[in-house]
Amino acid sequence: MSGSTDRFSRLLALVPWLRAHPGVSLEAAAAEFDVTVRQLRDDLDLLFVCGLPGGAPGDLIDVSYSGDQVTVVDPQTLDRPLRLSADEATALLVAARALTDVPGLAGREALDQALRKVEDAVGDEPAGHVRVALDTHDEVLAILQGAIRDRRRVRLRYLVWSRDEMTVRDVDPMRVLVRDGHWYLEGWCHRASAVRLFRLDRIDGRGGAVVLDVVAQPPPTATPRDTADGVYRPGPDDIPVRLDLEPQARWVVDYYPVSDVCELPDGGVSVLLRVSEPSWLNRLVLGLGAQVRRVEPASVAARVHELADRALAAYAEEPIG
Repeated sequence: MSGSTDRFSRLLALVPWLRAHPGVSLEAAAAEFDVTVRQLRDDLDLLFVCGLPGGAPGDLIDVSYSGDQVTVVDPQTLDRPLRLSADEATALLVAARALTDVPGLAGREALDQALRKVEDAVGDEPAGHVRVALDTHDEVLAILQGAIRDRRRVRLRYLVWSRDEMTVRDVDPMRVLVRDGHWYLEGWCHRASAVRLFRLDRIDGRGGAVVLDVVAQPPPTATPRDTADGVYRPGPDDIPVRLDLEPQARWVVDYYPVSDVCELPDGGVSVLLRVSEPSWLNRLVLGLGAQVRRVEPASVAARVHELADRALAAYAEEPIG
């Protein structure tokens, strides 16, 4: 198993399984869930800080180690079947039916199966009669949905974050999908002659998505990307750059494709970025200023210092008054 979605599913299954096998060895549990012992220990460490709302010691899952054996002492209700109230079922069905209205949505079959199970469980409750239509206030999403439905090519004004450059691309849409809280369009990009993912919040909202009177015809070799491990794929020539950030700069983790995220003792975070074009990274680090504690490798740090010195020198040369 890999990826945040797989780990979440594993954690939900891990508690009742350990509850049913008290004193099981770490090796046996790891083999059952097809992970390494180290990964299992990481999962158990995460469970230590999970539980009911409140976060007090009595609200958290309690796991006991004894040598090589592990036992869940207090599962905090996670060993019991999930029971939804009518309001909870309604909220779940509203969200699920909203997603089913998205043309080309990845994982549609699994969503339909889950939706049917919830509807069967709800029965005659009011939630069973809820019908949902997607809100089309998001103009870009609505345009792309229509293009997929009508099989039409689109022209995008798209910001390439790695170069901080606005580009124009003709794309044959294939599907829209949600990953890590962001909407993406996947399609055949004629500029790159390859399948590409486009994050919707980086498409210019001022006429940045236009449907063309051209039939969308991705080539037979155009296949959807496997996004189970995330949407970002670093190139072979990308430079790995390590940034240690103050707590105020944690937003970088959510906005940029980072890896190897490590928590720092005082709430800061250390992240690894793979950089193909250093100019945007230089601007990022300069903009963060004192919120960046450390930059590696040294060559990247030296370049940032050089740019900062140039900027300061330019200000010093400005006449006063």
